[in-house]
Amino acid sequence: MDGAEFLVKFLENKGVEHIFGYPGGSVIYLYDVMDRSPLKHILTRHEQGAVHAADGYARATGKMGVCIATSGPGATNLVTGLTNAYLDSVPLLAITGQVDCASIGSDSFQEADIIGITMPITKHNYLVKDIEDLPAVMEEAWHVAQTGRPGPVLIDIPKDLFKAEFDFTSLPKQIITRKTPRKNSLEEQLEKVINLLKEAKEPLILAGGGVISAKASAELKEFVNYTNIPVVTTLMGKGSISEEDAGIIGMVGMHGKPTANLALSSCDLLLAIGTRFSDRITGNPKEFLLGSTKIHVDIDPAELCKNIEADVPVVCDAKKFLRKVIDKLQEKKIKLDLGPWLTTISHWQEKYPLCYEAGPGLKPQQVIQEVSRKAGEEAIVVTDVGQHQMFTAQYYPIKSARKFLSSGGLGTMGFGLPAALGAALGNPEADVLLFTGDGSFQMNIQELATLALNNLPVKVFILNNECLGMVRQWQELFFEERYAQTLLNGNPDFVRLAEVYGIKGLRIVNPGELQTKVEEALQHRGPVIVECAVDPRENVFPIVPPGGKPNEMLGRWQGETHISRIS
Repeated sequence: MDGAEFLVKFLENKGVEHIFGYPGGSVIYLYDVMDRSPLKHILTRHEQGAVHAADGYARATGKMGVCIATSGPGATNLVTGLTNAYLDSVPLLAITGQVDCASIGSDSFQEADIIGITMPITKHNYLVKDIEDLPAVMEEAWHVAQTGRPGPVLIDIPKDLFKAEFDFTSLPKQIITRKTPRKNSLEEQLEKVINLLKEAKEPLILAGGGVISAKASAELKEFVNYTNIPVVTTLMGKGSISEEDAGIIGMVGMHGKPTANLALSSCDLLLAIGTRFSDRITGNPKEFLLGSTKIHVDIDPAELCKNIEADVPVVCDAKKFLRKVIDKLQEKKIKLDLGPWLTTISHWQEKYPLCYEAGPGLKPQQVIQEVSRKAGEEAIVVTDVGQHQMFTAQYYPIKSARKFLSSGGLGTMGFGLPAALGAALGNPEADVLLFTGDGSFQMNIQELATLALNNLPVKVFILNNECLGMVRQWQELFFEERYAQTLLNGNPDFVRLAEVYGIKGLRIVNPGELQTKVEEALQHRGPVIVECAVDPRENVFPIVPPGGKPNEMLGRWQGETHISRIS
């Protein structure tokens, strides 16, 4: 076989069904071979669309996302999507073409050092210079992307290697494994964890995206049922446990639920599982939970004590950790008495519910709540980045893992549309809902063609406030209402734009239309764009001001008409 034939056969043997990409000169031979294979290639309209679609596919299915780009600008157009996947720990395999081996380093046409460019934003990357190395590189890349903490891996292949022939049967199958000695393993720390849990009076679980990556939702639920310890989640941990279960408080952070942030600030023991303690959760890390004991569990040793100093760091997979701790608690017949703590949390929930002031105009919260009531619990919810993202995280309850897809670490506007079509391809029987803003939607608007061509039943709700809502909100609150370059004048008519692509378009202007238009959108079999003309002055509350502690929230509390700090 030649290199292209081997690569295609490798992907077939790994069970890959969908590949997202955009052809070009350096991968033209690979595309010629791939076109004759059973692999289903999805032609996006931009390489960034391809990598975000592969990302959404991976998040929604738990499988590897695969994308392809040509050399030079094709490869560099993957950079944002690779960074996005890297920060959110998503397993991706990106294959890029490169100029031929003899031309590397000569500034040849469409040459870019994609290995140097992506070194900080991939879990690992490779430049293949010898056809004999291709089998080992492919096997290792597949292994690395999915093992331990998942992440994106890039393989750069010179175009002459795609046509180079080799007897691949003469090479043994190789997987190079790199083992790192690990301190603070579960075996070393288990007794400390058990003793701290036994002594805690006000413990709290912080569940991050690592719980979902480890497929540990069932174990987390069992642990919570046995111990009665309340749970808060990060944005990436949303869906790790049903948000409608008793004891599940909600999301913490800059725009977290008031009770979740109060519980985080007041706990005497924090058990953080599969989270990296981003600044959106901690505020000033030097001031974060100074009086609390912190157990930090993560598969990646580099995350332990990086942002927050843990009293008990544990290098372990979330699933294994929870299983071992449950078994040990049951073996020792340890039960926790948390009555006063749970009463305090219940009091906060009654005093500080999420609320907004309804009016004659359409509120974004109303749209999200109406869609959540009508769509059902099996829908996959995707967001772009901005105010709509936080409103969705606050007001759309998620009941299971891989049903909430959002760009967490990088905060990538334009993620939503391609990620939603990737999720729909990976889950053809599921309803896929995208909540986006007029700013984010236009970042990768060209993927409407991909959506229409594949007739994917994605329901897109554009919460159109005619501005960059999150930045405008900061300008209002912290920059004396100087709205520098955040008002999006000249937006297109999104309904007519949808119709140009052959997609059904709807518009909702006032609350009275909401129920019937949402039902009409959800009942349509194909893709739908719903433009929702929402109040441009609506802000996301609560908000923790920059550098503030989680309990230092600004908001409009129940029964109040003005914005104040929580008391």
